[in-house]
Amino acid sequence: MKTVVLKFGGTSVGSIERIKKVANIIGSYKRKKFRVIVVSSAMSGTTNDLINKSKLISNNFDKAEYDTLLASGEQVSCSLIAGRLNHLGYKSRSWMAWQIPILTDGPHSAARIDKINRNQILSFIKTGGVPIITGFQGINLNSRITTLGRGGSDASAIMCAKFFKAQKCIIYTDVDGVYTTDPKVLKKAKKIKVISYEEMLEMASLGAKVMQPTSIQDARLNRINVDVKSSFTNKSGTLITKRKNILSNKTIAGLTSTKNDAKVTLVGVKDKPGVAASVFKPLSQNYINIDMVVQTSSGNKKETDITFTIKSEDLSKTLKLIKQNKKIKYRDLIVNKNVSKVSIIGVGMITTPGVTYRMFQTLAKKGINILVISTSEIKISVLIGKKFVKKAISALHKEFKLD
Repeated sequence: MKTVVLKFGGTSVGSIERIKKVANIIGSYKRKKFRVIVVSSAMSGTTNDLINKSKLISNNFDKAEYDTLLASGEQVSCSLIAGRLNHLGYKSRSWMAWQIPILTDGPHSAARIDKINRNQILSFIKTGGVPIITGFQGINLNSRITTLGRGGSDASAIMCAKFFKAQKCIIYTDVDGVYTTDPKVLKKAKKIKVISYEEMLEMASLGAKVMQPTSIQDARLNRINVDVKSSFTNKSGTLITKRKNILSNKTIAGLTSTKNDAKVTLVGVKDKPGVAASVFKPLSQNYINIDMVVQTSSGNKKETDITFTIKSEDLSKTLKLIKQNKKIKYRDLIVNKNVSKVSIIGVGMITTPGVTYRMFQTLAKKGINILVISTSEIKISVLIGKKFVKKAISALHKEFKLD
């Protein structure tokens, strides 16, 4: 009998009626003779409500207690799902991650799953039971509850698929798959039937909200096929799999854009070895993620300008750290918050010349100026004015025949 892991996101379990529908979906897999393991997120809005409560208690809420607080949300949804399945005649019970246990490593709020003890779950499945496991959480070696970061229930599901040797991991969410770009930005966006781990990882890292990037990386490393489907419709979804399983003539798989970027430029920094490290070290120590970076030297080779992008929410802290940094001197500090990053992603660009030219030419024809460029083997990202995002996405979607 084959094992399948079903993961339900917050919107899928967002109300009692939706939980009843989820129970029916689970029942359909049992009727097809699958061994079913369910992983659930908290009901939509619950985690944000708990975060807000912690802020009302303290602006420096203890990290371990913060994880304990947030982990309670999944306990509610899992109990309700199990209760509904029992009502329908299926044998089911909820399992908190610490009861299994799911062992984690790493800091609170950003832990990673290291090991899952299989014994109790396998024994329960052998009796015909359906275990409902809390996603997003585990327990560390100090017997404290840890969480995996927002969207971490995906990671829980994928690691369950790994340790229980599931045939497939199905992520049920509020969208019926992965699209060539955000349908809210472009109505002509098309659902992608099959996409590689690498393409999906880039899309998630660059702004696509369907899955957490670390979860996709876990799936890629463990070669677990992931289906992304909607719990609200009976339509086929998107399969995330390895490259050799994909037959496609598309050079570009999809486009992404961001909404919360800020560009920072240090003008007139002394051009010498180690200057960039001096700029970025304090930012790294304060967990500020640097994205796109450009360094340009002046004609006299004595000065350089350093431009980089960060998330808007990190801007005030970044500026404070730069101004406090005694190791660097600069003539001016320029900030631009009205920028967005637009990216094209596709494994096809590895073997297709001219993709960079086509992207830049398409944007030029629309009068869109490129501020910063960043590339990798399967993606090209450009920073542009925020007001041009929709125009850029529409033009590039058409240029690469994704309409």
